[in-house]
Amino acid sequence: MMWGYGHDWGMGGWGDGAFNMIIWPLVLVALVIGVIWFVRSPSYGGAGRLPRRSSGLDILEERYARGEINRDEFLQKKQEISG
Repeated sequence: MMWGYGHDWGMGGWGDGAFNMIIWPLVLVALVIGVIWFVRSPSYGGAGRLPRRSSGLDILEERYARGEINRDEFLQKKQEISG
């Protein structure tokens, strides 16, 4: 079908042949690499993410900060929680 400019735009709009055989696989590879990078990135929660701390440790630190427990009790309980 002609679009008024004398070009047959075909499937991709850039013609057929070697160009499509090279560009589209490269685009596909770039997309796959981009998705893998995004999923593994620390901001998304992938492999680079720091390990999740126990909520018990958070509570223990809050109690220590408020002065509800002393340093020795804090260190003992922290060791028990950490295993």
